[in-house]
Amino acid sequence: MTDEHDATPQHRIRLDLSYAGGAFHGWAAQPTLRTVQGELEAAIARVVRPAAPVALTVAGRTDAGVHARGQVAHLDLAEADLARLPGRSDRTPAEALVVRLAGVLPRDVVVHRAREVPGDFDARFSALWRRYRFRISDAPAVHDPLRTDVLRHRRALDVGAMARASAALAGEHDFLSYCRPRDGATTIRTLQELTWERPGAGRRDEGLVVATVQADAFCHHMVRSLVGAMLGVGEGRHDEDHPRRVLEARTREAASRDGVGAAPLAPPEGLTLEHIEYPPDHLLGAQALRSRTLRA
Repeated sequence: MTDEHDATPQHRIRLDLSYAGGAFHGWAAQPTLRTVQGELEAAIARVVRPAAPVALTVAGRTDAGVHARGQVAHLDLAEADLARLPGRSDRTPAEALVVRLAGVLPRDVVVHRAREVPGDFDARFSALWRRYRFRISDAPAVHDPLRTDVLRHRRALDVGAMARASAALAGEHDFLSYCRPRDGATTIRTLQELTWERPGAGRRDEGLVVATVQADAFCHHMVRSLVGAMLGVGEGRHDEDHPRRVLEARTREAASRDGVGAAPLAPPEGLTLEHIEYPPDHLLGAQALRSRTLRA
């Protein structure tokens, strides 16, 4: 691809990365605060030394404290910048970028893969769906100080009740009550999966509760609000129909209270972005156009 303001050929690079979110103020770069985007863009600038600042586009802007195992971002690099990366090695430019980033990134950010993709690939809008998991330990016997991606919960949870309550939210709905809305943007999403399980039932880790949340896209705070509503059901503070009634309220007031009231925000530390699915390369542009149209 070629930038419309520069005749220098540009190449779009996809990055697949993971990070432990506990020490970050979220993904998005913020002045004076440590963010994933800030660390990664600084590392890229250090190893690539591009003529112009590099801007990353990410699939999902995770909140402060949220982790990612399957995050995706893209950037555009000039042909000359890419060509310099391998140096005297026989690596491809993308392979060299991964190796060089590993040498300068902090331990809580890892770029696993880099590859050149078509110019109409968009890490955010080309995505078909995103999958998150929220992990909770609700028994002292399984609280693990080495698992910083698991929320310690003080009360036992009724996973069956949470699963039944979650089923009512599946499908396409206006999730305004579970979101912090953005001006001019829709809060209609298709929730493809919201399930709960105890994967270690009968074993030492039987106190671990895992929610899987998958949708075509998520609005701000949606996953944590969904989990927060279900925790009330699991603790017995709300009946199983309560989350459905919150959904049907579709009020900005419920969304703007930032978790105080009908749809409380679950703490961020149990949440991990697990996977983002994309269509085949020849459908990337069409999917990006469709997503922009639907979510504008």
